Amino acid sequence: MPHRIRVALIGLFFFSFSSHHPPTPPPATALTAEYISSYTWPAPTPKTGGFSALEVSGDGQEFTAISDLGLIATGQLHRKDGLISGVTATQLKLKNTENGKLSPFNSDAEGLAIRDDGCIYVSFERYHRIWTYNRPDGQAAWIPRHPDFGKMDVNGGMEALAIGPDGALYTMAEGSSNRTTPFTVYRYRNGTWTTPFSIPRIGTFLPVGADFGPDGKLYLLERKLRSVFGFETRVRRFTISGDMIADEVTLLTTPAGTHDNLEGLSVWRDAQGDIRLTMVSDNNLNALQRTEFVEYRIKD
Repeated sequence: MPHRIRVALIGLFFFSFSSHHPPTPPPATALTAEYISSYTWPAPTPKTGGFSALEVSGDGQEFTAISDLGLIATGQLHRKDGLISGVTATQLKLKNTENGKLSPFNSDAEGLAIRDDGCIYVSFERYHRIWTYNRPDGQAAWIPRHPDFGKMDVNGGMEALAIGPDGALYTMAEGSSNRTTPFTVYRYRNGTWTTPFSIPRIGTFLPVGADFGPDGKLYLLERKLRSVFGFETRVRRFTISGDMIADEVTLLTTPAGTHDNLEGLSVWRDAQGDIRLTMVSDNNLNALQRTEFVEYRIKD
């Protein structure tokens, strides 16, 4: 998380101490996501939390998440009447390319994508890179770095990571050169990085999570911190066709303080045939924040 947000959170912590429960999200309208529920996961250990990315199974029952401490969590989302009612998980420390421990500087895992065959992709900040794992406890392997990765801000790296229907890997930095410059999208396919298109930057929201849904569309999770008023969340959806991006739709924009610091997004289809957006918050391992699983549905 960027230093400017950490500083602003000092005020937010004091505000949220007396306002732990978020306000009710606004009702859905046409072409927007409908709020379903939120579940706060009580931390079973002091190192549970700090989750920056999320993948949920196609039936919504299992999940994988990664944390700022370089941990990977795998577990179950227990449900009652389709709503999350409990969470159980185990955590492992991600390994480096020599099958050893990650150093503290190299542990800031931010993006996650899992291929259909189980191959895991993880993007890291500070030393900006993407590693792959054949299993959660496996040894890391390199994905070649694009030259731009070394130019990204230390705390402004690749938090959004997703695998497209074509099997290509898509990512972008958490930020651009200014408030009007679009977000460059990097695509890794057949061993080569390209920059086929960019995503318009609207306001001060920054990309922190991404996923391709079962409809083949790209969903982008964005976040904005409004000082002591808390975080705002936005989800946009796009159609990707070759080197073109189109059909931008804003599905969700929440008022400040509606949810905690949502950073991870997974998109799947529920038993009723609706697209489900499942998100998880990064509590920064701070007692005054919470690890929150939040779900919305799309009925269009």
